[in-house]
Amino acid sequence: MVSRIFGFVRDMLLARVLGAGLAADAFQLAFTLPNTFRRLFAEGAFSVAFVPMYSRALHGTDEGGEEAAAKFADDVLGVFLWVLLVFSAIAMIAMPGIVWLLAREYQEVPGKFELTVFLSRITFPYLGLISLVAMLSGLLNARSRFAPGAAAPVLLNIVLIAGILIGAEMRGPGGDDRIVALALAISVAAAGVVQLAYLWWAVRRAGLKLHIRLPKFTPEVKKLGMLILPATFGAGIYQISQFVDTFFATSLAQGSLALLKLADRLNQMPLGIVGIALGTAILPMLSRHIQSGDAAEAQRLQANAFEMATLLTLPAAAALAICAPAFTTAFFQGGKFTAENSALMANIVVALVAGLPAYVIVKILNPGFFSRSDTLTPVWTALASLIFNIGLNISFVGVDNFLWTGIRVEGMGFGITSLAAATAMSASLNCILLYAILHRRGWFHVTGKLIGKVARQLVAVAAMSALLWWMMPQLAPYYGGGVLDRIWSIAALCAAGGAVFFAAAFLVGALDKDLVAMLTRRRGKPAA
Repeated sequence: MVSRIFGFVRDMLLARVLGAGLAADAFQLAFTLPNTFRRLFAEGAFSVAFVPMYSRALHGTDEGGEEAAAKFADDVLGVFLWVLLVFSAIAMIAMPGIVWLLAREYQEVPGKFELTVFLSRITFPYLGLISLVAMLSGLLNARSRFAPGAAAPVLLNIVLIAGILIGAEMRGPGGDDRIVALALAISVAAAGVVQLAYLWWAVRRAGLKLHIRLPKFTPEVKKLGMLILPATFGAGIYQISQFVDTFFATSLAQGSLALLKLADRLNQMPLGIVGIALGTAILPMLSRHIQSGDAAEAQRLQANAFEMATLLTLPAAAALAICAPAFTTAFFQGGKFTAENSALMANIVVALVAGLPAYVIVKILNPGFFSRSDTLTPVWTALASLIFNIGLNISFVGVDNFLWTGIRVEGMGFGITSLAAATAMSASLNCILLYAILHRRGWFHVTGKLIGKVARQLVAVAAMSALLWWMMPQLAPYYGGGVLDRIWSIAALCAAGGAVFFAAAFLVGALDKDLVAMLTRRRGKPAA
């Protein structure tokens, strides 16, 4: 939560300092490349593949133990480090081609393509640094030490906030926005160094020692590689969809990409706080239950996570959709970010949050496969959803160069909001497919009790939504006012909406003592 709040502050400053113009688009694409891989590795593929294998080595009864786990970690580090160095070097050399694939239309704006390539070469080393951070976080997560890995993104946002402020000071009034973009790009790489240093210190403090060795492809390392490749695709449909949306957004009006990324920040708040936290926390526990053959505990654990996810994401999605104009105006409008930018961004937010429950539930369903070392099934569901997403994008906005053949496919001309809607729909399809397969295999099923809980949650959401719908026009004059007006009007919406939802949830039985205990549990029973 702290990480998302700092990220929110970062994007508020970014909107006011850069707005939605040439430099903003160039930086957003340069940041999208390593940042999307960060989500894939730090919160996706590496964790879901590495953590179960490391956990089995650590807790195994035959060949396991600290010594086996330490050897596995050293072998992985020895290979992983060199793979990252080679991959990053190749990508930086080929960066003009990579940017051309994603944003060919940038060549039509003088200086935009060249600036994007330059900034991307500066930011891309962050991928290698954050991938090592993901590995170190995995070592700690397997021991149920989640705080250091969760705190690392806070450091990223703090360094980026400093970069924005320094860049704005260097630019001065009426200066060149490219100065701010350059300061931000340098800050991204610097943040990777800071995060890696912090996680290395946290690992040593936990009593773990890693050794950098020459690459050695042991059977376990090969197995990890075979798991990571499909897991990258299966666990990262949302991030892969972001690349697809980036490709289509760069063909729309200037500023479209910047608005899409800023709108996604509002969507990422509950996704990061709830979805990634639950997915990260249940994976090691789920692996232990399955390893011990305790199917009932595995079912109960996923059902509890599902209930907690819907309890928090259903009201979040409804509140964000209803209050989107208030949030975008109060938080982002000002400086170079105009009222027109704010109105368009609000529409994008509404479309994105339609898929918020699905984004989070996917994070809970995927561990049901990964904990059983099945990374192929999520690949097929992700592929189906991705193809569906691309088809929707082509239908909505069209494409100038279909499959780089030069053929133009006319779309419906719906604009940037339709890209967000397509992402939400494809994530929902992925969620449905994953659950259907888990249910068919007998690995997880939604019980009548769980359905009843979700139905009660929806009653509470309806009560909250009615109140917010009435309050929105009453407070409209204050969303774009002075700082105090913005603060108290948004605070009033959040406080009133939250109070009504949780009161209604308690009255209808959607929020009981057991669920409160699960939400507030500190270190205790591993399976609680």
